[in-house]
Amino acid sequence: MTTQENDDNCKCNLTTELLEKIPKNEELEDMSDIFKSIADPTRLKILFLLKNGELCVCEIVEALDKSQSTVSHHLHILKKEKIINGRKEGKWIYYTLNNPQILEKINQFKDVVI
Repeated sequence: MTTQENDDNCKCNLTTELLEKIPKNEELEDMSDIFKSIADPTRLKILFLLKNGELCVCEIVEALDKSQSTVSHHLHILKKEKIINGRKEGKWIYYTLNNPQILEKINQFKDVVI
């Protein structure tokens, strides 16, 4: 057998202990969904708008200069992941950040990566 043939057989051992340290698939899916929900520039703008407090959907539409249906779509995604909260007052919905620390955490993550 040649050296090349020996090199084709990996001698690494993946231990059960190492595998147990990886989060379960369901938790990884949840994390992935959260990252997907904030991985859009429009949704990030919405979060930064909400940093200063509650806003009506009409204010968000005006600030983003996008259609109401587009903004509603983005708000729905953020709300589904529990990143924002909405409360209805009359025919309008007012949105807030679920946890104001999210923008701080996003910036910390960016600093770690960059």
